[in-house]
Amino acid sequence: MILGIDGYLGWPLALRLSAAGHKVSGMDNLFTRKAVQEVGSDSGLPILTMEERVRAAKELKGFRIKFYRGDITKYKKLYSVIKKEKPDTIIDFAEERSAPYSMRDHMHAAYAMQNNIVGTINLIYAARELNANIRIIKMGTMGEYGTPNFDIPEAPYMKALLDGKEDIITTPKWAGSWYHWTKVHDTNNLLLANKLWGLTVTNIMQGPVYGTRTKDITDQRLFTRFDFDETWGTVVNRYCAEAVLGIPLTVYGKGGQTRGFLSLEDSVEALRLLVENPAEKGAFRTVNQFRELFSVMQLAEYVQTAAKSAGIDVGIGHVDNPRVEKEEHYYNVERKVLPDLGFDKLKHNIREELVGMLMDLKEQRQRLEQYRSAIMPKTMWR
Repeated sequence: MILGIDGYLGWPLALRLSAAGHKVSGMDNLFTRKAVQEVGSDSGLPILTMEERVRAAKELKGFRIKFYRGDITKYKKLYSVIKKEKPDTIIDFAEERSAPYSMRDHMHAAYAMQNNIVGTINLIYAARELNANIRIIKMGTMGEYGTPNFDIPEAPYMKALLDGKEDIITTPKWAGSWYHWTKVHDTNNLLLANKLWGLTVTNIMQGPVYGTRTKDITDQRLFTRFDFDETWGTVVNRYCAEAVLGIPLTVYGKGGQTRGFLSLEDSVEALRLLVENPAEKGAFRTVNQFRELFSVMQLAEYVQTAAKSAGIDVGIGHVDNPRVEKEEHYYNVERKVLPDLGFDKLKHNIREELVGMLMDLKEQRQRLEQYRSAIMPKTMWR
């Protein structure tokens, strides 16, 4: 069962798991569709309604995906759907997923806190009451850690030495937005549920995702959403849309901010591997999920080069950073779980991926043009 099945990751994952022979159901309150319109934008790729998507998946692929419209902060609804479907694995994407959206004002910050934290608590209790053997896969974020001056471990706990005394503590977090702090709180709540009741949890710390397609998206009727505005669009997706529109790529500040990135195809394939190779019963497994480390300046240069291959000339421009973050920093992350499952053996070429994205977006240039004004940063952290 995929909570947040209508989302950028949720829909492609439903297709991937269906293609792998899994019985797939999902639930979504369709919040992102409304929230993106609130900031004057829309998906850069045209997407169908969930009902139409499900029909298209059946007609084009033979997939039978069940969809329930519902909000996971409504406990009775979530409980009833889980009780009916009896999933062995629940993948939770059903959260407000934008840092800038959470930083807009008090109302948006409070929404992020209430939606994300209450939703996770509801999932914890529904799993415990209905079937404590359900495996929970929770989408977290590498942003929980911030940019510490130590190597980021792939573990929920670490040893700490203070005033000559040693103990085990949760891996330190220093999130940079209200959204990222909700993810920290989710992690801590899942850790307690695991400690108290032995719930089996895979907690994914994922880096930013980019891309327009996976190998399962073979027809426009199966498109997943693609956000590119300053509130909802991840940096690579924003750069690619800017390139198509002829806007100099908007590098925030100096551009030294380094993160772990992966393509949409890599993300859903990593998730499939984690579903089919579950954590041991009663375990809490942390997965640092990304493919490669890049600075946002490096990515701008990659997009600029890929754009030339797609017949597009675009410049690179620096804009004042709206966020409060280190623009030059140490960043080294441990990754063991996914490489041990064979993830790093998969074929991958970021340059080819970028060219494919740009070609898809060139076909949607008129659509992107309608939302040009939503691209430049307006949400200020200070």
